[in-house]
Amino acid sequence: MPAIEVTHTVAAPSTRSPADVVSNVAIGVFIVAALYFGREVFVPVALAILFSFVLAPLVKGLQKLRAPRALAVFVVVLIAFATLAALTMAMVGQATQLASELPTYQSTIRAKIAALKGSGAGSGVLSRAADVLQDLSKELDRPKAESPVPSETPGPARDGRPIPVEVHQPEPGAIETLQAFLAPLIHPLTTTGIVLIFVVFILLKREDLRNRFIRLTGTYDLQKTTAAFDDAGKRLSRLFLTQLIVNAGFGVVIGCGLAAIGVPSALLWGILAAILRFIPYLGAVLSAVFPMVIAASVDPGWMMLVWTAALFVIAEPLVGHVIEPLAYGRSTGLSPIAIVVAATFWTWLWGPIGLVLATPLTVCLVVLGRHVERLEFLDVMLGDRPALSAPEIFYQRILAGDPAEAADKAEEVLKERSLSAYYDEVALEGLRLAAADEARGVLDAPRRNQILATIREVLEDLSDHDDGRPSRGAGAADAETEAAVEQTNEQEGASDLPVLTAAELKDTFRDGGGVICIGARSQLDEAAALMLGQILEKHGLAAEALPPTALLAPGMERLAARGPALICLCYIGPHNAAHVKYALRRLRRRLPMAILVLGELSQVSSPLADIKGPLLADDVETSLRGICRLCLQFAETTDAAGGQARHLE
Repeated sequence: MPAIEVTHTVAAPSTRSPADVVSNVAIGVFIVAALYFGREVFVPVALAILFSFVLAPLVKGLQKLRAPRALAVFVVVLIAFATLAALTMAMVGQATQLASELPTYQSTIRAKIAALKGSGAGSGVLSRAADVLQDLSKELDRPKAESPVPSETPGPARDGRPIPVEVHQPEPGAIETLQAFLAPLIHPLTTTGIVLIFVVFILLKREDLRNRFIRLTGTYDLQKTTAAFDDAGKRLSRLFLTQLIVNAGFGVVIGCGLAAIGVPSALLWGILAAILRFIPYLGAVLSAVFPMVIAASVDPGWMMLVWTAALFVIAEPLVGHVIEPLAYGRSTGLSPIAIVVAATFWTWLWGPIGLVLATPLTVCLVVLGRHVERLEFLDVMLGDRPALSAPEIFYQRILAGDPAEAADKAEEVLKERSLSAYYDEVALEGLRLAAADEARGVLDAPRRNQILATIREVLEDLSDHDDGRPSRGAGAADAETEAAVEQTNEQEGASDLPVLTAAELKDTFRDGGGVICIGARSQLDEAAALMLGQILEKHGLAAEALPPTALLAPGMERLAARGPALICLCYIGPHNAAHVKYALRRLRRRLPMAILVLGELSQVSSPLADIKGPLLADDVETSLRGICRLCLQFAETTDAAGGQARHLE
């Protein structure tokens, strides 16, 4: 039987010097400072990059229709910025109209405040405060009464008081009026112009910019790097365009719903809802506050407020939990903590515009981290993929002596995978990591004993599971479980392995013989033997796992007295061929009638050919499922095997 090739990597210890760490920290501080002090330039550049990702698919669509690139870019950018200008003018007009109508809502607000306080208008703390503020405003706005002009102007020497002097500014001319009108518009228009220029040039020189970035990141594997950048660009374009369409649709639904309810300035609130929804978690809540306040101010009753709240309560979960997963998958690729941290960081760095751009910018950084080796730390810090693989998580939990969490993770995986698949692809790989640490001399005997005890508890918790493919997939509970399911290969699962009854077993396996699994050298080998024994029992074979002391003289005496039908010698830790041959010869000499199977579980390639022979092992396997298949073949009667073959046919 061919060996199953298993590849795993062991992280080498870090060799970075303190000078490298200080240099990296200094570079990071410099970049943050540059982004902060240069935000007048970097904010338009960031906006332009995001716009280019959104508009790039539209430009490519026009190019497929045989339109020249320059014309396609001009048309797409013109339509996009004309749409933005129209929406901005509509928002300004709606906001101006709303501001002029706010005083008319004062009586409604006062009446509702009085109703909430349970008394008539003019009473209650809030109403009295409103009365005081209104009276004070009238007093301040009342023109001062002109004092009578004295017949004789008193001199400074007469009463010692200074002469009051008033300075009046001249009436502004046409130029001053124009300056006062244009001053607030200079900064937004300048930013818009910079964004427009950058968007045009990025779309025109998209491939050239990509090639230059590839040159900066390295050309040692040009094909892989180019494919990675093309894939990243397509994914980001699709993500941002889809997110823009979904948020715009949300804004349309909110605007139309508010207009149907009768809330003033419905267009303004719809556009604001679409923009604020780019803010994670709080965007939809913030977009609902203003329309609800206006609804409470306009309607003398409470029904408009109730309908407005119901609109947001229905629309947001529907979009967030139904439409978005269908549109662009389970998530944006960011961990929840990363979203909160990114929102805080970009808001501190660039203000409100940074809050809106936080998620798109962080998604760009995570995608770069997944495709550029030098930026991999960004994916580890901000991405939603587990920082550790499933075997590493298993090893870390048993190393920490935490069987509860290890068993919980296994329970989630076993909802979609078989027990033997989990043991082979996750638990056994975790033990191989432990064996690598043992070979490096960093895993002492007490720690190995703790690992063995923890694995015993995990196996006991999983003893209720049958070794078969689950009939239904329950879905991954979290990212770690999903990654573990993806890493677990079920192609050679236990679904094709029979569960033998006592009548289907040979006499030597049925009459108290059974199978003995021996951990050959260390506690790690014994842990692998325990897993194998549990899988064999799930398929109808009586099995027992023994420690390495079973290979000593007293243990050999007890084995000879028991007379097992099959002995499996498990190796997962570091060993040499001489030890394997010595152990097999001792077993063959003391138990000449027993079947010997070598579980070469530490192998990553084909097993040694000279181990298999009439004087040594009857067969060799490199996986728990493969060993189980061999044991079932040795234990099954000829009639049962023929029946199984006919059943499979």
